[in-house]
Formats: sequence, structure tokens, C-alpha cells
Amino acid sequence: MNFKESFLTALGALVANKLRALLTMLGIIIGVAAVITMIAIGEGSQKAVTERIQALGSNLLFVSPGAQRGGGAFVIQFGTSVRLRNEDSEAIKRSSNAVEAVVPEFNRNAQVKYENRNWNTRIIGTTPDYEWVRNFYVADGRYFNNQEERAAAKVAVVGSTVAENIFQGVDPIGKTIRIAGQSFAIIGILETKGQSGFQNPDDQIIVPLSTAQRRIFGVDYLSQITAKVVDQTRNDEAFYDIERVLRKSHKLREDQDNDFSIRNQADIISTLTETQQTFTFLLAGIAAVSLVVGGIGIMNIMIVSVTERTKEIGIRKAIGARRNDIMSQFLIESVVLSISGGFIGIILGIVASYLITTYGNLSPIISLNSVFISFLFASFVGIFFGIYPAWKAAESNVIDALRYE
Repeated sequence: MNFKESFLTALGALVANKLRALLTMLGIIIGVAAVITMIAIGEGSQKAVTERIQALGSNLLFVSPGAQRGGGAFVIQFGTSVRLRNEDSEAIKRSSNAVEAVVPEFNRNAQVKYENRNWNTRIIGTTPDYEWVRNFYVADGRYFNNQEERAAAKVAVVGSTVAENIFQGVDPIGKTIRIAGQSFAIIGILETKGQSGFQNPDDQIIVPLSTAQRRIFGVDYLSQITAKVVDQTRNDEAFYDIERVLRKSHKLREDQDNDFSIRNQADIISTLTETQQTFTFLLAGIAAVSLVVGGIGIMNIMIVSVTERTKEIGIRKAIGARRNDIMSQFLIESVVLSISGGFIGIILGIVASYLITTYGNLSPIISLNSVFISFLFASFVGIFFGIYPAWKAAESNVIDALRYE
């Protein structure tokens, strides 16, 4: 019996039991579809986060308090003298030709109230340069100016999420909100940015730095300093300038480590990318379990099929079928089951990804690699879990098989 005859015989056996074949393929179908969809969602989310982080500003260095650790992580040492202060920001601005602008920032969550509505959001105290350095432009109204920053004016620019939840369709410009019990006039609404990593840049309120430090939180230090580099090719120069200035400002000896960390956008994007890849592989791995379960289902149904067709096997052997003919017939049947399930799973995975794109907030990216790997794994599952039933059929004793009822 050649391959074509074995294939047609196997296909005929499956067609004769359509419902059983479909139920057997179900695990493979679900597994392949889930793997393709999960990887598509992961890669789409990764691309979206990268684009949104880059949209928050280019050629930026972020200075944070705390000693740097391996892998780009840093540890903020609360309750110690490890602080970034306004003077540090001014020193960086004066001392580095590679830095175009320096934006000091203090941020903390606070309760915001308008009439009878409350909302907990992030309050960012900063300078007017924050608008163009971080690409947080206003969609309506205006930004506060240097005079208002020096005077610690009680004015605020709100994100679109805050505006939607507090004002609920009412134009916020000119309205008064209360932050930490104090009245603030709304002078602008920020352009919508969209979710970015673990923070929502639309869910925040920006006020003058002096206002945040003196009037709201009562602090004299900073959460972060953002430096905009003149040109991307001068990132290293700016990095070492900032490091030199802050080490001098913090009076650190040569044998002492930095008590601050300097990161660029590439570091942040890399960290988020690695994190999302880990979650993507985790979800894909969980989905792949369905393939293994589907493989076990194929093996079980093939054993049932061998048992049901024991007499047929005996007749084939009696008229001259070789061991390899019997084994190849059942192995082909198993592989056809898994490959058919793989094809259907690929189609369902692609359809699911497009449905998520159409009706959801995500934009999955279908990878040819994920399609190929899923299909290859499905084929392997069919071969691996079909070997034992095929071997069992091939090893059947002719006499016993002919006597089987």
C-alpha cells in the first residue's frame, strides 16, 4: 500500500465519523487559535506602548532619586537625604551644553473635587517647559506661564480622563476645582495621549511646580528631573554632564556610588518590552497546554479506533498488508486530524485577532512566525500522540485480530 492509498484510507475513516473527528480536533483548534491570538495581542500591545512612550517626548534623559541597581532598576531611599532638589535642576541647566532644556517635576496622587464629584488622580507640579519637552500640549485653553509658576498661582491644566470623569460633558475651562482642599482655576485641557504602560497620561493634572511644592504638598524636593538633549548623538555627553553635576551637588566622594539614577527612553522601552514579552510567552504557554490536551484526545480516540477496527486490521494483514502499511495508515489518520485542526485553528485565530481590532481597544499584530510555529507544533502533536496507537495496530496478532468481535 503506497502513501496515496494510505492517505485516502485514513481520510475515508475520518469522513465516516465526522462528529467524532471534529470533537477530537477541538483541543488542537482551540490551542492553535489561542496561541496565535495571544501572541498577536502581545505584539500589538508592545508596539502600541513603544509608540506612545516615544510620543511623550524625544531625546530625553530621566533623573530619579535613588541608587541604580543591575538591570536598569533603581531603589528610592525614603526617609534619607537622598533627594533631588530645585537647585539640582538649575545646576544641570547651567552646566551642560548638551542639554537643551531641563524640567523639574514633583508628582503625587491627591483627591480632586468638583461640586459633588470626587476623583483621585496624579498631580504633577512642573514648569511651563514641560509642555514642549514632554509633548503634553493643550487641546483647549492654555498652559500656565513663568510668572504664574514664580507666583505659585492656583491654576491647573487637566488631562482628558480627569475632564470626562469630573465634569462629565461640561466645558472645564474657567471652572474651579478643589485639590487638597484648595481652589484651582482650570485654564487648559491636555491633548489625549492614550494608555501608556502602567500609567495613564490622560489621568493627571498639571500645576506650577511652586504651587505643588508650597501650597499642595508642602515639600522642597523633586520626584524627577527630565533633561531634553540637544541631539540624540549627544546623549552620552549629556549623561556624563548630569552625572558630574549631581555628584558634585550631592558631595559624593569618588569611592561612593551615585545616589541617583539616569535613564533614557530606550531603557524604559526595553524594560516594558521585556515585561510584555514575558507575559505574552506566559499566556501563549498556557494556551499551548490546549494543544497537549488535544494531542491526548487524539491518542485516546485513535486507540478507540484501533480497537473498533481490530478485525479490519486482521483481514488486511491476512491478505498481505505489511506492518509498515498498517502503522502508516493510522499514523496518517492521526496527523490528518491534527493538521486539519491546525488549519481551522489558524483561521479562527486570525478572525479573533481582527474582531479584537474591530471591537476592542487593542490592535493585535498577527505574526507569521506564530502561525508557522503553531501549525508545526500541531503537526508534531499529531505524530507524537499517534505513534502509540499506530504501533499498537501494527503489532496486532493476525489470528487474534480475525477472531475479535
